[in-house]
Amino acid sequence: MARIIQAAWLALAALMLSACAFTEDKTPDYRYRLTVEVETPKGLKTGSSVIEITQNMGRSAGTGFGKMIMRRPRGEAVAIDLPSGRTLFALLRSENDIEWAEHVMQMLAPKTPGEPWEEAFDNVLFIKGKVEVPRIWRLHPAWDEVSAYPMLVTFGDLDDPTSVAEVNPDDLAANFGVGVKLKRITVELTDDPVTSGIEERLGWFDASFKKYTKDEFPKGFPVGDFKGLFKKGAK
Repeated sequence: MARIIQAAWLALAALMLSACAFTEDKTPDYRYRLTVEVETPKGLKTGSSVIEITQNMGRSAGTGFGKMIMRRPRGEAVAIDLPSGRTLFALLRSENDIEWAEHVMQMLAPKTPGEPWEEAFDNVLFIKGKVEVPRIWRLHPAWDEVSAYPMLVTFGDLDDPTSVAEVNPDDLAANFGVGVKLKRITVELTDDPVTSGIEERLGWFDASFKKYTKDEFPKGFPVGDFKGLFKKGAK
């Protein structure tokens, strides 16, 4: 039920955004560092990626919703090399079909009681230091709790996208061996440059990317924009 509600909400948001006329404004853009820490028998292993969020404020054209905020991410997934010789990836979307990368900081931003939602776009700038991402969120009182984590995956073969496998954040040992455990996922505002180069890790990530069929991937895996799971907004 929660997935249906979320899908409907996202479809409505897309409809509203398509009807918006976005003009130059003073909505703040920002960058944040996403860091994933994994405990292993050979010590703590980490990976991080700097993601940039561009924000625009506009007004809807005939929808009756007034002001709208549009956020666009630029950056890439986090890669963590583990002792087994395999790599864990934290994607730019969540386990729950949510556009995770562009919303995570907004979800963690301090809330001002009574503040109009359309003016809350800059609250993220009040986030101080490194903040741990919670395991779950409740997006609405009437909805089920959902994962607040990005989707985690690994590959049997980095040259073959169809060898992708989803990783349970609560049981990394199932994919990577005894003693491997997710410690935490954090975010932190930064002025560092946006991370690049993930395509060098993935042998299939190039201009000649083959159009694979949905049936070639694990059942239920989101493959509509497979590259977009790993990289967005490349210049």
